[in-house]
Amino acid sequence: MTIKAGDKIPAATLKVMTPDGPANVSTAELFGSGKVVMFSVPGAFTPTCSARHLPGFVDHAAAIMAKGVDRIVCIAVNDVFVMNAWGKSANVGDKIVMAADGNGDFTRALGLELDATGFGMGRRGQRFAMITENGVVRSVHVEAPGEFKVSGADYVLGQL
Repeated sequence: MTIKAGDKIPAATLKVMTPDGPANVSTAELFGSGKVVMFSVPGAFTPTCSARHLPGFVDHAAAIMAKGVDRIVCIAVNDVFVMNAWGKSANVGDKIVMAADGNGDFTRALGLELDATGFGMGRRGQRFAMITENGVVRSVHVEAPGEFKVSGADYVLGQL
């Protein structure tokens, strides 16, 4: 079942890079308090993700935060080293938490897994954005296959 507005964020463990190396972070820590904008990409360094999706959130981070958002989280079914390298290459700095869902457990729990085996990419996450507040989903915006309309920073900013 796909997560929807009013549902609680499922419990899962993600990985983030810290100055001391990879660290586990629970979804309770990331989403349990405050307002959070999360966006998911099918893969770090892929064309739309690198050219439009992540850069849009980097460019609009201040405007999103000005709407009362406490953190912006980027999720992908990639390992923490790839997410860290991608964040560095996109000059994310401290604007966005780059969270790795390496085995896709969180993505599956959300009901938003993407079968990209036909492209040689395995199982990934769909392209989507979500607004949460105190661990509860306020809105979910899932892209149709091949689209980039409702999960980008511009659209999400208009939903805040």
